[in-house]
Amino acid sequence: MVYSFELIKHANIRYRDSLSVLSRCELFAMLSSLGISCEIREESMGTSRFLTFDCRPLTGEELSFLSGHSSVVFMAEKHGDMLKPLPVLTAGYLPEDLPEVLKYKGKTSASFTRMMINTACSLSAFHGQDTPLTFLDPLCGKATGCFCAAVAGMNAVGLDISKKEISEAVSYFSRYLKYHKLKHAERSVSVTASGHSVPVSEFTYADTKEHYQSGQTRWLRLACSDMSDAPLLFRKSRAHIIAADLPYGVQHAPRAGGRPDTLQDFLKRGLPVWKKCLEPGGVIALSFNTFTLPSSDVRSALENAGFTLPENDLFYSLKHEVEQAVTRDVIFAFNTQEESVK
Repeated sequence: MVYSFELIKHANIRYRDSLSVLSRCELFAMLSSLGISCEIREESMGTSRFLTFDCRPLTGEELSFLSGHSSVVFMAEKHGDMLKPLPVLTAGYLPEDLPEVLKYKGKTSASFTRMMINTACSLSAFHGQDTPLTFLDPLCGKATGCFCAAVAGMNAVGLDISKKEISEAVSYFSRYLKYHKLKHAERSVSVTASGHSVPVSEFTYADTKEHYQSGQTRWLRLACSDMSDAPLLFRKSRAHIIAADLPYGVQHAPRAGGRPDTLQDFLKRGLPVWKKCLEPGGVIALSFNTFTLPSSDVRSALENAGFTLPENDLFYSLKHEVEQAVTRDVIFAFNTQEESVK
């Protein structure tokens, strides 16, 4: 059976030019998680671009899963030059506008963030499990990554050193849940270790009133703290997926009482901490500006921290231009030696 998936026409022209490479990587990972290995090729039909592949007939459940691809807007069976439309079945656990409404300078594209999460979930050992996965963004800003994870039905934890950004994210999510009349509970707590207290805003919510009443809920925790405090929020469990957009500048904000970190030192300090929060078989996805942090440095830092990089060359060709001063790359890595890309 031949399938063709149409890609969205992204507003960022530079990003649009790289979309087929990123989308092919995401689709490859999603198909691999279904046990499907096939060639994925790009085709143009009129002014639209499609990813086309030939594989065994897909089930309705598999099509529903694939329709969650971050850049797919139309799915069809291809018969010669004819396309037979297929239903796009995916509905988010929360409304899809959640990560889109809050606008701010430097925001990472929600569609790119979904690509990172979808790919990481598909590569992980936990794809298809019945219980919700848990997501961590240790540099969450105003929580776009956490909101993307919430739409996907995941539990989520976000940390950021900026009190202002965490406060805005908490306020926005609270208003959003009330506006959409979603049953939820909010509370403020503190977690403490070695005399160090971290304030945490925690939301418990559900997609329907019935699910909330029956205890079929999800949770989101947002904390104003340094990335090194992440393990404090994972005392009873660990994350299955970590995704973070690394700082794009030459230096990160200074540590309390210390000098500013270079990005290399920042990553060297953060990765061992994040690894403690990640389940064996989990996947970390990092995006970054290659002008200030070379891809080779990120790969070396991941390997030195005990992560395993994928073997497939497709995952080494994801560099793309975002704007004049930013050429972004994204790297995926496993928290186990046994996990590898098929």
